[in-house]
Amino acid sequence: MAVQKNLRVPIALTGLALLAACASSDPVYSAFHREAGALLDTGNFGTATMNNVQIMNGEKRYTYDLSQRFASEVMTTVNFAFNSAVLDSGAQDTLREQAQWIRQFPEVRFRVYGHTDAVGSEVYNKSLGLNRAHAVVNFLASQGISKDRLEAVVSFGETQPLIVTEGRERRNRRTVTEVSGFVGSHPTVLEGRYAEIIYREYINSAVPRTALEGIQGTDFQSSQ
Repeated sequence: MAVQKNLRVPIALTGLALLAACASSDPVYSAFHREAGALLDTGNFGTATMNNVQIMNGEKRYTYDLSQRFASEVMTTVNFAFNSAVLDSGAQDTLREQAQWIRQFPEVRFRVYGHTDAVGSEVYNKSLGLNRAHAVVNFLASQGISKDRLEAVVSFGETQPLIVTEGRERRNRRTVTEVSGFVGSHPTVLEGRYAEIIYREYINSAVPRTALEGIQGTDFQSSQ
C-alpha cells in the first residue's frame, strides 16, 4: 500500500507539469500575468464570428450547395502520367466540361488542389502537385475563365492518396477542382442574393422535356 501511495505522487506531479506546459503555451493562460490589453486576438474569436456571419447571410450554405452540384454534374478530377504535369487529351476534355460549368456562375471562385503518388521525396511531390494545379488553372484560363476566380493552392503532394500504396498509382496522381466561395466584389454577392446565384440555372432550365405532340386545330375539324 505504501508503494502505491508513493507512485501516485510522481504521477500527480507529471500531470501538473503537463498542465503548466499547456498553460504556458496558450496565450490566453499566459496573458493572466500580463498588463491589461496585452493579449491580441488569437484568431479563434474572429474565425468563429466570420463563420457565423457567413451562415447567417447564406454564403456558407450556398457555397456548400454549389460544391455539391459541381461535383455531381461534372468530373472534378483529372489524372496525370507518372512524374508529369502535362494534361493529356482526356484531362483536357474534362477541363473543358469544368470550364463550361464554371462560366455559368461568374460570381463563384474555384480552387484547384494538386496531388501525387508516394514515389519520390515529399518536397519534390509537393512541388509536382502544385505544378499540376497550375497546369489546370492555366488551361481553365485558356477557356475564358478569369484567373481572378481561380486559385492553385499549396499542393497536398502525397499526403492524401485515394489508393494507399507506396508504388506508382495513377489515381493518386490527380488534381481536384472545388468551389471555394464567391467573388466578393460582384454586385449580386454584394447584395447577398446567393439564392439567385445558385438557382439561376435551375430556373432557366425549368422547361419540361416531353416527346408528346400537342393537339392541332385541324384535329377538331369535322370531315364531311
